[in-house]
Amino acid sequence: MTKIVLAGGTGFIGNYFRNHFQQMGYQVEMIARKAPAITWNDFQAMVEALEGAEMVINLAGKSVNCRYHSRNRREILQSRIGTTKLLGDAIQACSQPPALWINASTATIYRHAEDRPMTEVDGEIGTGFSVDVAAKWEQTFFQFQLPQTRQIALRIAIVLGPNGGVATPYKNLVTYGLGGPQGNGKQMFSWIHVDDLLHIVLFLRDHPQLKGVFNCSSPHPLTNDRLMKALRSKLHRPIGLPTPKVLLELGAVFLQTETELILKSRWVLPKRLLDAGYTFRYPTIGQTLQDIYR
Repeated sequence: MTKIVLAGGTGFIGNYFRNHFQQMGYQVEMIARKAPAITWNDFQAMVEALEGAEMVINLAGKSVNCRYHSRNRREILQSRIGTTKLLGDAIQACSQPPALWINASTATIYRHAEDRPMTEVDGEIGTGFSVDVAAKWEQTFFQFQLPQTRQIALRIAIVLGPNGGVATPYKNLVTYGLGGPQGNGKQMFSWIHVDDLLHIVLFLRDHPQLKGVFNCSSPHPLTNDRLMKALRSKLHRPIGLPTPKVLLELGAVFLQTETELILKSRWVLPKRLLDAGYTFRYPTIGQTLQDIYR
């Protein structure tokens, strides 16, 4: 049985990956904060799990759906950099290391963009806390020189899918009549269906010439007001109240989150995947919502 290692794979994306890899016949080894998974402080067990694995996929990181006070900032950064460094050290300790190491990153690394899309080739790195985290995360990952292990960082857009991710809170907003534009509604929304994220991993597994950074986002991003209109149509809510920026800021304090998650314009295109021949299973928001809310 071929073995893969999922690190930090206990959330929405990790559970989806684990179930599908097991259905495909893989032996899935888990690394996480708590037992029964291998824990991050058990270095030898990590090395044994990685030994001879086909690939390791690192999804570890504290959720950014929180207030960015000093403690959360430290935890957000350390939960990404620390786990990435532990994995790299463990791979270096292997006599038969994984052939492929895929590490999560984020499409938030690019600047707020309402003027043009960002690709891996010409995208402009932004500024601020979230961007700094993403840049240090990737720097930690690529500082490892692993001649037997191909390294790929996935700059993942907002992940949508059934039974998890942000699809549920968006549904709640529309259901309770708050499905209008958020802020001015002009900010771009880049997303990816969780099933496409899985199949991108499989595509990269099967194309050994590919390495480096890849944007993981639908090829058809859209504005926030068009997103909310599509959600209202799918959920049969013809009217949705808009939410001005000032109300979003008040709500963010109450909900213990940050408005950046909604108001930052993420206009990201998956140029390298498209150039390599990947075909998206859910390229449009209509197809994505049809699957999620069927």
